[in-house]
Amino acid sequence: MSQFERTELLLGKDATAILSKKRVAVFGIGGVGGYVCEALVRSAVGQIDLIDDDHVSLSNINRQIIALHSTIGLPKVEVMQQRLMDINPDVKVNCYQKFFLKENQDDFPFDDYDYIVDAIDTVSGKIALAEIAKTKHIPIISSMGAGNKLDPTVFEVTDLYKTSVCPLARVMRRELKKRNINHLKVVYSKEIPLQPDTSSTIETSNKRSIPGSVSFVPSVVGLIVASEVIKDLLKG
Repeated sequence: MSQFERTELLLGKDATAILSKKRVAVFGIGGVGGYVCEALVRSAVGQIDLIDDDHVSLSNINRQIIALHSTIGLPKVEVMQQRLMDINPDVKVNCYQKFFLKENQDDFPFDDYDYIVDAIDTVSGKIALAEIAKTKHIPIISSMGAGNKLDPTVFEVTDLYKTSVCPLARVMRRELKKRNINHLKVVYSKEIPLQPDTSSTIETSNKRSIPGSVSFVPSVVGLIVASEVIKDLLKG
């Protein structure tokens, strides 16, 4: 009996054999990225690179799959690694406890990646990942804004240049056009972002604003991203 027998009923044994040889890099192990990792390993992907410098905090518990009271204060990549290896002891997990920046891109073995998942929230980092993916001909999918959204049913997969409404996608379109990047697969929503209720007390942050979030939006985005990765890896 194989732990992937139900997957093989749907995709075939050849599919799990193919996926077991693939290496996927997930940049950002938060509300979206955590669910991406979860779904990829449960789908038989054999090697995952985890890139994130954050530690689990109390405010992560409302939406991040690795956030528990028992994991508060621990590095996200280490908690995720332990979880993934408990799901599949044969998976290889490579941890990079650092934020991805254009300046440190040489710290990552991009030439070894079969797929890049962009689940980070900085525009500069997202642009840099798109540039690297284009230069090195690596498939990539990018998560657009999930914060301040309430309806998980309206997220869709499309090309960046076909998006509308989403403020992050608007900025990305403008910046990637300047760099002659004419295509980027994204998951995004046309839902107009809600205005956060800032009357409540929230933890301090260096960010200009902290988006509101719920458990059922970033998780759905992450699962959509993972489904696209799996389908693309099998097509390739």
